Amino acid sequence: MKSIKGQLAVGIVCVVLGLVLALQFKSVQTNYLEGIAPAQKAQELTAELKKIRQEKQQLLNEINTLEARINEIQEAESKEDALIKSLSADLEKYKIISGLRSVKGPGIIVAVDDPPVDPEYPVDYSTIMLNYDLLLSLLNKLNDAGAEAISVNDQRIVSRTEISLAGNNVNINSVPTAPPFIIKAIGNPDTLEATLNIRFGIVWEMRERHGLQVSIKKQDEVIVPRYNEIIKFRYAKPVEEKE
Repeated sequence: MKSIKGQLAVGIVCVVLGLVLALQFKSVQTNYLEGIAPAQKAQELTAELKKIRQEKQQLLNEINTLEARINEIQEAESKEDALIKSLSADLEKYKIISGLRSVKGPGIIVAVDDPPVDPEYPVDYSTIMLNYDLLLSLLNKLNDAGAEAISVNDQRIVSRTEISLAGNNVNINSVPTAPPFIIKAIGNPDTLEATLNIRFGIVWEMRERHGLQVSIKKQDEVIVPRYNEIIKFRYAKPVEEKE
């Protein structure tokens, strides 16, 4: 009787252990293999990995395309910026040449005034105004000496500037002026001064033949104002150059 009970107890224990092992195996399949055989799961993981790699390659291709587009845009902007800078530099240069920009630099300042007044023989006229052509000669000499910008009594001298006698004044750019005439010129100070002081030159003529008071001072910085009039062309038109 004891033997039968012992065998029965052992049998019950074996059944319980079997059930536990079966449940554990099923749990492993459910949790880790989702109920699919290992070989089938491996195939699915391989297919999924392949799909992910394809998607990654597509994304890399898109990134490369976008980077190439960005480089094209940056290169185009760089060329455009270079063109704009070049055009701006040319425009600034032509403004300086035409006198539409105030400029500064080394040069000379020339002061021209009438002869000292003699109390015993007073005069009611201006020698330099009656001989204003001397101003024209002096300006021509400055241009010959390489002056890059010139003004007379703060009137910028440009290609359209007129210097003419009008009553008791000398008109420069249609602005009445009178002695003393202050002439500012930007250029090599030594060259400009030497050109004006040449023997029997324009300054010698002003002093010796007309008794005018003329002084020349070299300056490290001379400021020449811009031309203030509006330049309009009614008749002149650009000519198309043939290639």
